[in-house]
Amino acid sequence: MITSNETDTMTLTDAEIIITIAAQAAVCDGNRNATELAQISAAATRLGLANAEAVVERASRDHEDVRTLSKSLSSDDARRAAYEIAVAVCNADGMADAKEIAFLQQLSSTVGTPPGTAEMTAIASVATLTGDVLPPPVPTTASAQPPAAGELDEMIMDQAILTAALEALPDRLSNMAILPLQIRMVYTIGQRYGQQLDAGQVKDLVATFGIGAAAQLMESVVRKTFGTLAGGLLGGMLGGATGMAAGATVSFSATYALGHAAAQYYAQGRALSTADMKALFTRFQGEAETIFPKVQERVQTVARRTNLQSVLGSLRGR
Repeated sequence: MITSNETDTMTLTDAEIIITIAAQAAVCDGNRNATELAQISAAATRLGLANAEAVVERASRDHEDVRTLSKSLSSDDARRAAYEIAVAVCNADGMADAKEIAFLQQLSSTVGTPPGTAEMTAIASVATLTGDVLPPPVPTTASAQPPAAGELDEMIMDQAILTAALEALPDRLSNMAILPLQIRMVYTIGQRYGQQLDAGQVKDLVATFGIGAAAQLMESVVRKTFGTLAGGLLGGMLGGATGMAAGATVSFSATYALGHAAAQYYAQGRALSTADMKALFTRFQGEAETIFPKVQERVQTVARRTNLQSVLGSLRGR
């Protein structure tokens, strides 16, 4: 058993507390979204927490004082991780509301170095994009012809590489831009097949493929925040890969699979069943994992020339 005074490893107790805080962040606005909680539980299970479902269920029902929970963590790194995960969860579907902001303020009071103005501005900038990243509608006449074979492949690959590159940026919350990029990609694919969509429809489709905003952000922030500290928690994932390497692989695979599965879904007139859609996603995810080693150098190149502000600018059409 890992002891709490080993500063080079996050303990299992820390992991349970952080997941508890994430679940409380998900319900602090008064809305108990069962799907979101299930996705957080699944994410925690993938990260190695054996009793994740019970932890999340208890946390969503029994509201412990978040400041007490945070203070019980074994290190400042763990408290910082808990705060950043809560920020990600509260902003997963757009700007945090008043209740979520109050929750985050309580939690930030326990962090050794509270977030600065610049960091909070960056967080707010990314969060506002979650529901406002869609390009202008394409006229029906312009989108009537389906894309030629292979036409979308390059765009999907570019987006998969960009989301992987975000995992390597120094800003630990830069991965909050991943979901807006995925939403815009799916919307663009739908348009190319003549679909008239809104943000809600696209978000629902993304969730159907098993990509939950809060869960995806939580996984990314845990990986990026802890790096090697997360070794004990992440040891069973992707053959033991941890930190940014694992994050890049997961983000690349999810975006690649989402893009190709969405293309088939729209190509078949949105007639696929949920089971068929999930099977497609799983198949393309496996394909992506074999492709990733071949594009790792390209991911690193994109990461070197990318920063959060340039990504925000592209999402805003600048």
